[in-house]
Amino acid sequence: MYMYTRIIKNTIKNNLFKGKIIILYGPRQVGKTTLVKELLEEYDEEKLYIACDIPSRRSLISTPEPSLLKQNFGNAKLIVIDEAQLIENIGVILKVFIDTYPDVQIIATGSSSFDLANKVREPLTGRALEYMLYPLSYEEIVRKDSFAKQDQESFRMQFGWYPGIPQNTKEASEQLEILQNNTLYKDIYTIEQIKKPKVLQDLVIQLAYRIGTVISVKSLADEIKTTSKTIERYIDILEKMFVVVRLYAYSRNPANERKKGYKLYFVDIGMRNSIIKDHKQLELRNDIGALFENYFIIERIKYLSNNRIYVNKYFWQNYRQQEVDYIEEKDGLLTAFECKYKERSSLSLKLFKNEYRDSKPLIITKENYTEYLI
Repeated sequence: MYMYTRIIKNTIKNNLFKGKIIILYGPRQVGKTTLVKELLEEYDEEKLYIACDIPSRRSLISTPEPSLLKQNFGNAKLIVIDEAQLIENIGVILKVFIDTYPDVQIIATGSSSFDLANKVREPLTGRALEYMLYPLSYEEIVRKDSFAKQDQESFRMQFGWYPGIPQNTKEASEQLEILQNNTLYKDIYTIEQIKKPKVLQDLVIQLAYRIGTVISVKSLADEIKTTSKTIERYIDILEKMFVVVRLYAYSRNPANERKKGYKLYFVDIGMRNSIIKDHKQLELRNDIGALFENYFIIERIKYLSNNRIYVNKYFWQNYRQQEVDYIEEKDGLLTAFECKYKERSSLSLKLFKNEYRDSKPLIITKENYTEYLI
């Protein structure tokens, strides 16, 4: 199995021992543990790895008393706390420790931003640097093996970018099914104490069929026979567990443009296909447009995150239902991306350009999409 160098590794490495705790978020199975262990292996002085999913290891970091923590950590100068969201009061514990021992570098990882971020952000204000590790990106694959475009493009759109997914359709499908059950259901049920598991399962399937469309919470609630409040809560949990991301509407002209609502995309397209049990080849699919849109937008988000490029992200739609798939706003400038698997002109882009004359319109196709991912 290939070992891929993660782009954010050097960024994290360059920020070690600068008086900040490193927080590394990401879905399960994307390689957080592999990455932090690589950092540990490259460090020559005393170090410590704490796996918080093992109860006996959690006891090493269960108190906010700095001297006791130091006693448990020994002489380690680099400490990794893996799955830190499992520690009660982890934010307070880390704060008092780093304030007392600023020369010790701590890296904390978490697979639930809903849980870990709530515990660390307020106590660690000004004391932490946060990073996100996604499934493998197009750029990381290219750096390793030049990305055999025709073969891998189709495969990756079918089976996604989780590390370790074999390039064998039967084995890849089986591994994604296991990953889906653990990530979407087992972990979420355990961490978030879901009271209506059947509703969550039905919702995930409905969302998988609605990628790239403006989400109607009321319509979903009616379809699944639950409340809008439940739908909103479960979508929020799915986003905080790095299963989906939302894009909100962009509008400076509320009279003509949608100013509320959001579209939704799956963080891994292979996971989405596994949910609907459809891994057909691209030429046999009737959802190729939505699939390509999800694929490009998520790859673009990975590219921006990996390279520490900060933009506001939106979609655009007017009241005549004409829309632009994806908008980036940076330094007051707008870039509008319209995803078309096969090249076509776009009336929506022309309308957007007329409305926002300083914007940069781009049609993204299977022929040119890689230009915006490296």
